[in-house]
Amino acid sequence: MKKLGNSEMELTSIGFGAWAIGGGDWQYAWGPQDDAESVAAIHRAIDLGINWIDTAAVYGLGHSEEVVGKALKTASTKPYVFTKSSMTWGDDRKIVQTMKQIKRECEDSLKRLGVDAIDLYQIHWPVPDEEIEEGWTAMAELQREGKVRWIGVSNFSVAQMERALKIAPITSLQPPYSMINRGVEAEILPFCEKHGIGVINYSPMQSGLLTGKMTAERIAKMPADDFRKNTKQFQEPRLSRNLDLAKLLGEIGARHGVTAGVVAIAWTLHQSAITAAIVGGRSAEQVDGVFPAKDFRLSEAEYAEIGKFLTERP
Repeated sequence: MKKLGNSEMELTSIGFGAWAIGGGDWQYAWGPQDDAESVAAIHRAIDLGINWIDTAAVYGLGHSEEVVGKALKTASTKPYVFTKSSMTWGDDRKIVQTMKQIKRECEDSLKRLGVDAIDLYQIHWPVPDEEIEEGWTAMAELQREGKVRWIGVSNFSVAQMERALKIAPITSLQPPYSMINRGVEAEILPFCEKHGIGVINYSPMQSGLLTGKMTAERIAKMPADDFRKNTKQFQEPRLSRNLDLAKLLGEIGARHGVTAGVVAIAWTLHQSAITAAIVGGRSAEQVDGVFPAKDFRLSEAEYAEIGKFLTERP
């Protein structure tokens, strides 16, 4: 367990990510999803000791928050609940990015989640850039009002975090981080360490690519509304390299009786700036597959073995 930034929250090293359980029929969907399986996945994660859930209003256009709220009603214990603002939508289901409605968004999220206060409220994307000050001011006001306990940012640059810090402290940053996507290593992670900002990284398994279960055939058969099909990492020439990397992770995992996905998550947790990693699960069975990442850690030799591949095949 590690403390998240300036908060009092001690987090398990992995948390339950609720993006995929938003279901289909929206811009960043993972294809159709059974709500009963989603609730079972959340319950399984909580029963296995995971103590935080990360969702966002935009996941499934409110649906993920509703499913999380439903699961919380019958959960064995109450985890910390994190969600995000600044991606709004109307009746046409088209996403609009704005920070001008954060206070209204918060009220809507509280209702969908069925909680009195959100444990960590985050600005999802710093878009449009010129609204950062207005957005972060609203976040600080929500914290003072007690509607949210802690406030964080997601996908912010160093310059954008510096602007926010002039208004109010930042508890955490949520960036993408995996061995395929290392863009935050040079400046962003050192900045967070220096300023005591916690980091919860998303997509440590690169949206399922490093689970060891992905194949070119499976990707070709993905539903039309699965956003992953259209990303560069899921297409050639990168796909073959990424699947070879997943194979290496599977070989390392096999020595310990864990999956490639668990090794991929452990690789991100090896980085000292990372507080904890967000891990998605669409069924209780998937949760069981990745749960060992809560305690599994790579040796320095294994970390170096992966590093060799990443250097030789950038």
